[in-house]
Amino acid sequence: MISQLKSQDPNPFLRYYKNGKLQRPIGTPFVPPSNDPETRVISKDIIISHDPKIAARLYRPTTTTTTKLPLLIYIHGGAFSIESAFSTLYHTHLNTLTAAARVIAVSIEYRLTPEHLIPSCYEDCWEAIKWVEQASDPWIKNHADLNRVFLAGDSAGGNIAHNIVVRRLTLPAWPGPGLKIVGMALVHPYFEFDEPSKLWMYICPGSSGVDDARINPAADPRLLEKIVCGKVQVCHVCGWGG
Repeated sequence: MISQLKSQDPNPFLRYYKNGKLQRPIGTPFVPPSNDPETRVISKDIIISHDPKIAARLYRPTTTTTTKLPLLIYIHGGAFSIESAFSTLYHTHLNTLTAAARVIAVSIEYRLTPEHLIPSCYEDCWEAIKWVEQASDPWIKNHADLNRVFLAGDSAGGNIAHNIVVRRLTLPAWPGPGLKIVGMALVHPYFEFDEPSKLWMYICPGSSGVDDARINPAADPRLLEKIVCGKVQVCHVCGWGG
């Protein structure tokens, strides 16, 4: 079957076959939500939208108090093309993070490229955050402090988180008084500052490359100056390839 691979794949994280089949050889298996005895964190899955298909996995400590906890909105990485909020990698990560930080967490499951090209991932996560603001789920309504909301993501998720905050600047009416983003953490965010990669140009057709502020924040410094979410932490790990 490998002999049927196309000679030049625009996305190194995927395998494209001449018969039209698409395969994701990189990534970790999906796991169901759980009541994890080691971290003492419980999780559940929810559907945010059926069309487009947007979901999330919610996490909370099993030992809660009457005091509401900060809310973490997490966006997974994977070069916009692989991984999932439901994968072993991110389920384990969110269990640990929820326990260590003592937060309520919402891990967003957004649509992947190339089936859904950019800006689909931005739109999905935007809709998910608006869903959080409504506090329609009892875990969020009863246990989360929506005046202490943190946005975080790694790799592509860091890129999406940044672009969500930037998009918020162009819509001053949102979020309303029911949700306040006070901090953002970007773990090795997927940005490009020189020549745009073939991957980016493939998953974002029509992009102007390094002049596109979605992939190069320095392309429009005015947007960076207006970010007012309180605290921003950017972590860069040498050798990280995700």
